[in-house]
Amino acid sequence: MTRYGILGFGHHAIKRLVPGFAGAHASTLAGLWRRDLAKAEANAHEHNIPHAFATAEELCASPEIDAVFVASPDALHLPHVLLAAKHGKPVLCEKPLAMSAAEAEQMLFATRAAGAVFGVAQNMRYNGSVQLIREWIAEGRIGQPLLAHSQFCYNSEKSPRAWIYDPSLALGGPIGDVAIHCLDALRYVLATDVTEVSTLAHKDATSGAVESHAVINVAFGNGAMGAVSVTTRGSYRSLMEVTGESGVILCENGLTVDHPIDVVLYRQDKVAAHQRVSNADAYSRMLDGFSAAIAGRAEYLASGEDGLHNQRVLDAAYRSWHSGARQKPA
Repeated sequence: MTRYGILGFGHHAIKRLVPGFAGAHASTLAGLWRRDLAKAEANAHEHNIPHAFATAEELCASPEIDAVFVASPDALHLPHVLLAAKHGKPVLCEKPLAMSAAEAEQMLFATRAAGAVFGVAQNMRYNGSVQLIREWIAEGRIGQPLLAHSQFCYNSEKSPRAWIYDPSLALGGPIGDVAIHCLDALRYVLATDVTEVSTLAHKDATSGAVESHAVINVAFGNGAMGAVSVTTRGSYRSLMEVTGESGVILCENGLTVDHPIDVVLYRQDKVAAHQRVSNADAYSRMLDGFSAAIAGRAEYLASGEDGLHNQRVLDAAYRSWHSGARQKPA
């Protein structure tokens, strides 16, 4: 059983990670840290977590913690990953991995030097829907993929994460927050990388210095083209759609973990296959997947190298928005 400590125990940890640990078989939540120790102690008591640490370093140094889960705001990911690496602890870091590719490179260097397993919490690679779409594409059910689209919409005005509008803490708006999920999921189902990026984005009075909605056009290494559309001003939606030479795979709300969803294969405008799946155990499967990687039993699906590529794509997306020109991840 791998004992995890969470750095940055906030809304996401309570809503997603605590239930994820409850459903895991080889992973347990043994400790937490947050800036307010009184709140940390209250959280530990409420969720039956054995240890509430006074400092992030105390958590990383503790012999009661086998692996560190970084769930702090984006700007704190680098110091927290470096701290875990300093103590030789395997570290699983939330997305977006960093504030820049240069920071992600520092993380990779430090964890490699420490011999510590390093992964990104791209939990949607463990979604049953995403894995099924990947399988159907690999089996040739739609022929050569040509077009791919993912959309992620939600209303951030209802979000308790107040820091997501603060550019000193957040990489950006929905590009950094949820487009990263869409981009990574498309990369995963197509089994390829992004080679070119072009972005249109918009700010509004509420989003301030960060974007409120955006469209990112991408070219993939396998010749397919794609689009990711995101907003923090819409009703919840998380679409996945891939068009190939001989068929289309469509999954409305394909990235949600909150209810069962349908993955549908169309050929010649008729349903050729239909499967209902649940992503409810994705976080648990992600945690156990990382624990298996620590034990050397399996390869974790979202490595630090994957995180670096995604970070380069995000950097290119923001460069494209600000320059008005297409960009290559580099």
